Amino acid sequence: MGGVPLGNEFAVVTDKEAFATIEAAWSAGVRYYDVSPWYGLGLAERRFGNFLHTRNRDEYVLSSKVGKLLKASRHNHGKEYFPFSPSPNDVVFDYTADGVRRSIEDSLQRLGVDALDMVFVHDLSPDNPFLPTPWEEQFEIARSGAFPALTHLREEGMIKGWGLGVNRPEPILRLLEVADPDICLLASQYSLIDHKYALDTVFPAARTKGVSFVVGSSLNAGFISGSARYNYGKDNYRIPPAFLQKRERLREVAARHGVDLRTAALQFSAAPDVAAALIVGASTEQQIVADYSSLQTKIPGEFWADLQDLGLIERSAPTPA
Repeated sequence: MGGVPLGNEFAVVTDKEAFATIEAAWSAGVRYYDVSPWYGLGLAERRFGNFLHTRNRDEYVLSSKVGKLLKASRHNHGKEYFPFSPSPNDVVFDYTADGVRRSIEDSLQRLGVDALDMVFVHDLSPDNPFLPTPWEEQFEIARSGAFPALTHLREEGMIKGWGLGVNRPEPILRLLEVADPDICLLASQYSLIDHKYALDTVFPAARTKGVSFVVGSSLNAGFISGSARYNYGKDNYRIPPAFLQKRERLREVAARHGVDLRTAALQFSAAPDVAAALIVGASTEQQIVADYSSLQTKIPGEFWADLQDLGLIERSAPTPA
């Protein structure tokens, strides 16, 4: 379960609704939770922590992000980033070694737990408009700061693994050349709508280094299941016509086979051999239970064959058995 919606990214979610959603996820069997200081500028971490700190820490996997430090301010600019979040915080980008340690300590405080399993260096990517300098410059700071610091924490047993959590492939490909990550979060790079570059370039490069992925883009921030947005950012309502047309064609094929397109999208993104986990965001109990149930549903092989024959998915794309 991903933390974006419960950081009030897209709309106001009350504490009561958030806690009910997390409880429903746990009851359904979800045991991996992904959060970030960025999601609602601390709101998501506090909400997830309110539930998770009461559970046996050995029973679930938890990841969060580094690279963005939060600082409470009476005159904060939080509404510029998250209009629906009540957070009092400002954000400061910091990809140094000290920044990584501070970020992890702060996250543990907000979550109320004593350890993270995985840590992702967050949004160190050319699509991030808020970076103080070009992403390449920030990457070099991380190369000498965040990356070796996280490797050291892994070697000490403080975390189990680390990598990047980004929307674009360029930083991941560069990371594979200069460091030894374990796992990366593909936030917008592998879905029914868009997967060719990951298949042809990112996945092969990762296999050579033994790196796996958490896939967080299966629904493209709800687009595949009907949302009027595609992925993230202030302009995510400006959806390329080609994506709208492809979604309509996918719906047509799904209807012919009696397949729920959201279910197909989730299973498709979980199918690659390098996919260690799938994370989806949910803002209601019904959404997370439906997503969990979708992974138990059998989809006929003829559906996937039709998608390949029509050129809607690459023939090299792995499909569920």
